[in-house]
Amino acid sequence: MARKTASQAADQIKDQAFSELQALIEESEALLKNGAELVGDEAETWREQVSLKLKQARESLAGARERAQPVVEATQDYIGGHPWQTVAVSAGFGLVVGLLLGRRS
Repeated sequence: MARKTASQAADQIKDQAFSELQALIEESEALLKNGAELVGDEAETWREQVSLKLKQARESLAGARERAQPVVEATQDYIGGHPWQTVAVSAGFGLVVGLLLGRRS
């Protein structure tokens, strides 16, 4: 149950981060298209807008990092509390991948 909740939280954080980055990219592209023609005061205003968008991107990244921290800590706690299970699952996964890749060759 805890793994499912952590996984759902991680997926939610990832989706939100991707959507925020996509919006930032689109806004930056629009600013770059409009900024190429600007001079003087208009150019200064444009630089301020770009600077503001970069600041928002940094804050968004810091927020995503803060929201992801509990998921990272839960994963570390689980692995630390169940080292042999983690090794067994990793070895099993590696075996399955090796068998699948071996069949293709």
